[in-house]
Amino acid sequence: MTVPEIQRKLRRLANKEKAGLLQGFFKTGPGQYGEGDVFLGITVPLLRKLAKECRGTSVADSLTLLRSEIHEQRLLALFLLIHAYARGDEAVKKRIYGEYLKNTRFINNWDLVDLSAPNIVGDFLAGRNRKPLYALARSRDLWKKRIAILATFRFIKENDFVDALAIAGMLVRDEHDLIHKAVGWMLREVGKRDMQAEEGFLQNHYRSMPRTMLRYAIERFPEAKRQRYLKGKV
Repeated sequence: MTVPEIQRKLRRLANKEKAGLLQGFFKTGPGQYGEGDVFLGITVPLLRKLAKECRGTSVADSLTLLRSEIHEQRLLALFLLIHAYARGDEAVKKRIYGEYLKNTRFINNWDLVDLSAPNIVGDFLAGRNRKPLYALARSRDLWKKRIAILATFRFIKENDFVDALAIAGMLVRDEHDLIHKAVGWMLREVGKRDMQAEEGFLQNHYRSMPRTMLRYAIERFPEAKRQRYLKGKV
């Protein structure tokens, strides 16, 4: 299926009413994190279904789709790249990983990061040196930092928490709410598998970490313990 054919399919799925809602939900106004992002109003399940229909799309065409002002086209492109990565050999995986990092300026909203970083960046680095994640975490770019922490979800699922906790430590004083939420989420995922590992991190940081990050991290704690953390009495 060609790029123009895919774009026509996207336009046929467009929903103006949903697009208006998404413009607000993803903070596209002046000065907001998603400023200028354009939505067609297509749900994620529909995009996943379309990605399956277009699964044979080449990496080159997927990258063309990724470099779009339209949010859903970029998300579809990422789903296509994930499909290509999953069935590709090592050369294909390396190419897609490299192109992903070259094109982070188009992976510029939280859903785009969250639905792709573990599957591509995390998976590629699972058996390799993970220094690239630390470079991303040191960036001034919001989305690169979110990619860094979300990529560790791939490791967390295999009970490998070292990089997740280290990058959480690097980002624990970050100023952006979307980083607070992402770090708190990954800490919670660590705790679901190893409460002692999460609490070891919290003992060093919970008094000074952003409140949103703490709330996300302790969301599944027993209520009494959760209240002790919130009141600083652990």
